Amino acid sequence: MANAKLQFKVLNLSESAAHRLRDIMANAERPLAALKIGVKNGGCAGMSYTMDWVDVIGPYDEVIEDQGVRLVIDPKAVMFLIGTQMDFRNDKMSSGFVFNNPNQTSACGCGESVAIEPAKPDQASLQAHPSA
Repeated sequence: MANAKLQFKVLNLSESAAHRLRDIMANAERPLAALKIGVKNGGCAGMSYTMDWVDVIGPYDEVIEDQGVRLVIDPKAVMFLIGTQMDFRNDKMSSGFVFNNPNQTSACGCGESVAIEPAKPDQASLQAHPSA
């Protein structure tokens, strides 16, 4: 285990989210390299999550393979997303992806905008796990 390096778990998928993303990718009109996740400034709470299908993975993107789905994390978003789980919810009134983010401090009433603080170093180390 001397060669094990520490790798941070930036984001993972719930089983429901992985199933929905695999379904979308399988039925896409063109091949997709990955789903890119990020955050941007804006909205009444300060930030919002972004999701975009990409054909090319950038050289600085954080690549995550989870349950048969390839995700890339925008490098500017990594510290805001450490420890986040992406879920897919389907109920009587709506369906969509939601982010369960331990770094989120508040959200607006409509749910489109959030306040997120960067992960603290002690939080990041709790999310780390050894990798071969």
